Amino acid sequence: MRNLAFTLALVATTALAGEADIRQSIESGFPGTKVTDVSKTAVAGIYEVVMEGRQGPMVAYTDDKARHVIVGDLLDIKSQRNLTRERMDKLTEVKFDSLPFANAIKIVKGDGKRRLAVFSDLDCPYCKKLEGELAKVDNVTIYTFPYPLPMHTDAPRKSKLIWCSKDRAAAWNDYMHKGKLPAGKGDCANPIDENLALGAKLRIDGTPALIFANGKRVPGYLPATRLNDLLNAAEKAR
Repeated sequence: MRNLAFTLALVATTALAGEADIRQSIESGFPGTKVTDVSKTAVAGIYEVVMEGRQGPMVAYTDDKARHVIVGDLLDIKSQRNLTRERMDKLTEVKFDSLPFANAIKIVKGDGKRRLAVFSDLDCPYCKKLEGELAKVDNVTIYTFPYPLPMHTDAPRKSKLIWCSKDRAAAWNDYMHKGKLPAGKGDCANPIDENLALGAKLRIDGTPALIFANGKRVPGYLPATRLNDLLNAAEKAR
């Protein structure tokens, strides 16, 4: 019995030492990168390494000596699953109900049962393209967080004009679909700076950025059919 306990302890210590060696090797080989997790995969001799970098979490794979690093998707052919994508979805997941919805423009369509948060820059071409697809989607509540990117120097002013209008949802739609801005000074209290700080915390560096009710994040434009699929999947997961 004592021999068995000793053997189990030795195996556990060896595994921990191997993971510690991988962590040290990766961090020394890629200065500025912090390894947050090392774990075995279902593939013999291959470890998953989760790294935290300037652009957020990243998943890579390595051997037990961390001599070779593989960057790419690990696929399970039998189950037709993208294991890397599933892991990244989990790592970048956002707790939807923790978002500060008071800082968003709320638009309810149909029964509003499905929910979607969008970080959007009103001078971003793909954000305008997304608005055309959102117009085709029904039974959804859309929370749009005005999120002007630095490259669009007039976007903060326009965002404040829309926020300070009497009907923010109508003003947003008028500009995104017709290019029409509301009158006014845009000098009311507004959440633009708070939205930018939140986006930086969530590592949102491009627009549109979509967050579904199940926490799944999708960067960029999506067609209406795909939006409906993801909205339905998020609703089922609730």
